[in-house]
Amino acid sequence: MALALFDFDGTITCRDSFAGFTKYLVGKTRFYLGVACLMPVVAGFFLGFIRAWRAKELMSMLFFRGRDVREFEESASRYSREELPGIVRKIAVERIEWHQQRGDTVVVVSASIDSWLKGWCETHGVDLIATELEAKEGRISGKFLTRNCSGREKVRRITERYDLSDFDCIYAYGDSPGDRPMLAIANERYYRWRRVRPAAAMTTD
Repeated sequence: MALALFDFDGTITCRDSFAGFTKYLVGKTRFYLGVACLMPVVAGFFLGFIRAWRAKELMSMLFFRGRDVREFEESASRYSREELPGIVRKIAVERIEWHQQRGDTVVVVSASIDSWLKGWCETHGVDLIATELEAKEGRISGKFLTRNCSGREKVRRITERYDLSDFDCIYAYGDSPGDRPMLAIANERYYRWRRVRPAAAMTTD
């Protein structure tokens, strides 16, 4: 039996689901106004003063803070049903189904928020490891409850849940530098849907 690890945004999908859900939740006008307000944060990120996870958390706080948890989760569930199927790559679904037919354990490992990925993963019968949002007194705070599930955090979360020695082979699929540590622990690596040879193994940096 094998373990198949899939990044979500950019690998399973052709577009970013974080931005997609945010627009779905607040509307395009409020989304772009909010992005304009965050331009100093974006500039700080590109200049190296602000870490990627922090920029993402600030965006989350701007758009999600104070929202009722139940209403937020209902919106996320609707987005999962109504919008996600339209941005999912056919090749990704076919590959997931191939693994499932073999009896492999399939896991989505994503830096996106679990709220809008849960429904899609349940529909497709795959496990989920993702970033989670903090809630206090029934309201979303916008802060991350877990570490941003990217880079080495992906590997930490994977090994926390699964004993890799239980599997005969590990497959990993990714599309960005944040997926490289996950690809590095795999026997079979696919970067942007192209197989990466062992001699060109991804580093964990």
